[in-house]
Amino acid sequence: MKEGTSSRTAEIVCAGRAVAHGHTEVARYSDPTALALLSPEGRKRVERFRAGEPRWLRGKVAYRYLDRQSKLMVTRTVAIDDAIREAAAEQVVILGAGLDGRAWRMPELAHAIVYEVDHPDTQRQKRARIATLTQQAREVRFVAVDFTRDSLDDALARAGHDASKKTTWIWEGVVMYLTPDQVRATLAVIAQRSAPSSRLAVLYHRPQPILFFVGPILGWIGEPLRSRWQPEAMKALLELHGFAVVRDDDMASLGAALGGDVAAANVPMKHLRLAIADRR
Repeated sequence: MKEGTSSRTAEIVCAGRAVAHGHTEVARYSDPTALALLSPEGRKRVERFRAGEPRWLRGKVAYRYLDRQSKLMVTRTVAIDDAIREAAAEQVVILGAGLDGRAWRMPELAHAIVYEVDHPDTQRQKRARIATLTQQAREVRFVAVDFTRDSLDDALARAGHDASKKTTWIWEGVVMYLTPDQVRATLAVIAQRSAPSSRLAVLYHRPQPILFFVGPILGWIGEPLRSRWQPEAMKALLELHGFAVVRDDDMASLGAALGGDVAAANVPMKHLRLAIADRR
């Protein structure tokens, strides 16, 4: 992301969640917070989508992109929500929280302290938008961190994260924007702050030809892709830091399992994977 601005990808994925809310065949999906977390322009984009597909070419392209994005977000949101519920930890750390609304929409977090870790620019925008939302988590603590420069360990310690208690870590949209060395360094901090039975949900990119087309677009908006991992390499990395992989699925498989309108949309997303791993 560009200095002084909030994350463009955070806006994109939040818009996808907002479009999907109440407009998907997957009954298990719901995100009533997404629209409120968007910028004014983002909300207008969602409203234009709900008005129907336009007739002009540029509008059709934007409409169909957002339609597909919404179906992708249903799949990954449901899978990560399930992992959080299964773990039932009293601490949840969301790395690169962006415009995530879980602390305001998941009643299962009523017993948990949620640590929202993100770049200060994105976090500043989010904190200005949550006033209309009702908090579901027991407590929310905002932890401002630039993953490329700041110490995650120090920031979490200052925020009161207790390394002796079970933690669920959500690493949903960060890994692909970090270098391999930055990924390893972050994982080392996660490992040392994870009590036994802590859980990590990590979204990552597997090398695929499609990334040769997607990568330059993300670079153009200031958020270039910096790392890709084969599942075997990700498993080895997690095991090196004391985490045992419970499951590791691509979005195409997860979408197919949900069925409905998301299955076909996720077919091209075999490069995007979600690994769930528990601390031994």
